[in-house]
Amino acid sequence: MSYEEIYARSMEDPEGFWGEQAAAIDWYKPWSKVLDDSRKPFYRWFAGGELNTCYNALDRHVENGRADQAALIYDSPVTQSQKTYTFAELRDAVAQFAGVLRDQGVTKGDRVIVYMPMIPEAAIAMLACARLGAIHSVVFGGFASKELATRIDDAKPKVIVSASCGIEGSRVIEYKPLLDEAIDISTHKPDHTVIYQRPQVSATMQEGRDLDWASAAAAAKPADCVPVEATDPLYILYTSGTTGVPKGVVRDNGGHAVAMQWSMKNIYNVDPGDVFWAASDVGWVVGHSYIVYAPLLQGATTILYEGKPIGTPDPGAFWRVISEHKVKTLFTAPTAFRAIRREDPEAEYLKKYDMSCFEALFLAGERCDPDTLEWAQKQLGVPVIDHWWQTETGWGIAANCLGIEELPVKPGSPTVCVPGYDVRILDENGNEEAAGEIGRIMIKLPMPPGCLPTLWQNDQRFLDSYLSATEGYYLTGDAGYKDEDGYLWIMSRIDDIINVAGHRLSTGGMEEVLASHPAVAECGVIGAADQLKGELPVGLVVLKAGVEQPEEEIVGELIALVRQKIGPVAAFKKVVVVDRLPKTRSGKILRGTMKKIADGESYKMPATIDDPAILDEITEALIRIGYAKHQ
Repeated sequence: MSYEEIYARSMEDPEGFWGEQAAAIDWYKPWSKVLDDSRKPFYRWFAGGELNTCYNALDRHVENGRADQAALIYDSPVTQSQKTYTFAELRDAVAQFAGVLRDQGVTKGDRVIVYMPMIPEAAIAMLACARLGAIHSVVFGGFASKELATRIDDAKPKVIVSASCGIEGSRVIEYKPLLDEAIDISTHKPDHTVIYQRPQVSATMQEGRDLDWASAAAAAKPADCVPVEATDPLYILYTSGTTGVPKGVVRDNGGHAVAMQWSMKNIYNVDPGDVFWAASDVGWVVGHSYIVYAPLLQGATTILYEGKPIGTPDPGAFWRVISEHKVKTLFTAPTAFRAIRREDPEAEYLKKYDMSCFEALFLAGERCDPDTLEWAQKQLGVPVIDHWWQTETGWGIAANCLGIEELPVKPGSPTVCVPGYDVRILDENGNEEAAGEIGRIMIKLPMPPGCLPTLWQNDQRFLDSYLSATEGYYLTGDAGYKDEDGYLWIMSRIDDIINVAGHRLSTGGMEEVLASHPAVAECGVIGAADQLKGELPVGLVVLKAGVEQPEEEIVGELIALVRQKIGPVAAFKKVVVVDRLPKTRSGKILRGTMKKIADGESYKMPATIDDPAILDEITEALIRIGYAKHQ
């Protein structure tokens, strides 16, 4: 069937469509209803069904002939080590650690916080929770104590699983002092912590509370899978809240398992036995969906990589992993490719590796500028697919679904709606925009399986945050348009549409123009407050390595380029060259924080910032061009 036929079926008969896809998952008890809409707008998928996500990810593959196939390959350039787990070995390790958690009183519905670096034990802890029907909440390893404490108080975990340290490039970050402080300042106290001692650091243990992973596992008996309701939570994943209180996105078991497995073949064209690599972190939604759950549910081999795209040890790091482990498909963030391109613009390192196994590159996490997409296409010679989704949805909203039908790529667009998603462009009154008109990107309810059913113990905040803008629709928070071919264009966050003298302009559109300049590696555009025009765009650009052209000349060319492509209406006159841009650890540029700096407003240090010191550099740069005066 063509993409159009499959998409139409998913819209006309969602229950029939998703009921058929659910046959790929093993159920202890079939569902009584594919879609339960008895509590609108709180929709539930596969109500009455019972399953276990860990069983579907591991045990059934062992039982069905994949016991000796590689399930997880750990590749760590920062420790110069590798380890491969077969499906049988991973199942046994997970069952053993589930026994550890069971010994500490963890049962179905209990919460367990996982505060871990990118090591196999992080995935093992997640799957062990799923095995018991416990709810895991993974917090990015090395997160600040205060932020970890807010999550402890919200999730109220019975146990916290952590490690003695994480390794970021050449830095060793001790986790245990951060964890101890978080527990000290949180109101809720876990019964126990389980600490995995890494060779680089030996954590100091608190008697009676802290357990050593290795000792506890040696003493535990393996635990079997516990059946759970399809509508029971699998995990809570916290996403930053505008109020400073994080939002606990809930993921259910049934809808999630169905959506994850369906997406592996239909979006990524990955079959059982293929090697798939999501170069992300288990602390992010990409790590949950596409390092741990989806590849294993599909019977594919997943790569867990502890390293960076550059500097561990060079810009050829990704090519080595692909070549060495025979990766078919890579999923990473555009920022990773901008970093590689900045360090190695002619892709000299790529020429050292045999990439014949490699078939597709998927990019997501931030809008991919056409220039980066075209560079990757030219260097790799495989489909480069920009796709769009969110923590809340857990999987792709818009994509070029390679496993269904490869559609023509339009650089700058994540292509079309994924089957199951009814995406509309609405104005502020809820009316649909014409093709080409920018509006709020909304998803008509019900959303497909795998998307958040609510927020953890906060239905009202779920309604207020996502469903209150237009009745019957989920607010994505992004702005963009659909073209005459039905292709989606995600231009920016709604907050990043700036108003210049009454003209609504997209910062994403301006960034696209700046990124097309041959000297620019990456860029960010913000709207800074202006007394006369309301807001004025300000560009911050990072130059490619080895650029010899004078900065003033480049700045002049960039201003002229925006005037030529977008027009004088943009009033684009301010550009500053910086060494780097402030980002979250997942690669998103912190435009909101830069805007506050430019406007001289106070700001809260973002919890997920990669390097706080960079904000001082940005402040100095903005002062040079007449902003950030009140800091």
